[in-house]
Amino acid sequence: MRRAARWLSGRLGARGPFLAFMGIGKICFGFSFIFTPPTAVGGLELLAHFAPLRCWAWVWIICGIITFCCAWARFGRDGWGFVAASGPPALWAFVYSWAGLADGYTRGLWLWAWYITSHCGVIWCASRVPPDAGSPRTLGQAAEGRPG
Repeated sequence: MRRAARWLSGRLGARGPFLAFMGIGKICFGFSFIFTPPTAVGGLELLAHFAPLRCWAWVWIICGIITFCCAWARFGRDGWGFVAASGPPALWAFVYSWAGLADGYTRGLWLWAWYITSHCGVIWCASRVPPDAGSPRTLGQAAEGRPG
C-alpha cells in the first residue's frame, strides 16, 4: 500500500494533490444531485430554467474529471484543472447572487459569499502557488526580509 501511495504521489504534478482532491470533491457533489436530487431548487431557479439540475450535475462531474486528470500534468500545463475546478462554483455563485438580488432569496447572498471565498477563492489562490513552494530550498524565504 505504501509503495502504491509513493508511486502515485511521485506521478502527481507540483499542485497535483490539491487538484486531485478538488476533482474528487466536484465529482461527488455532482453525483449527489443525480442520486439524491433536491426536492426544491432553493435559489437555483435560474439554472433550472435552462435545464434540470441533473444536467447541471454533469457539469460538476465533467469539470471534476478534468480537474482530477490535470493533477498529473506538469506545472504550467495544469492550468485547465484550475479553470475546470472554478467553473461550477463560479456559476453557482452567480446564480445564487442573482437569486438574492433579483428574486429576493436572501440566503443566496450568503451562499454567493461562501462559494466565492471557500471555493473560488481557494482555487484561485492555489493556482498562484509556484512549483517549488514548500521545498527545502524556498522554506523561510518570506521571513528573511522582515526585521525581527
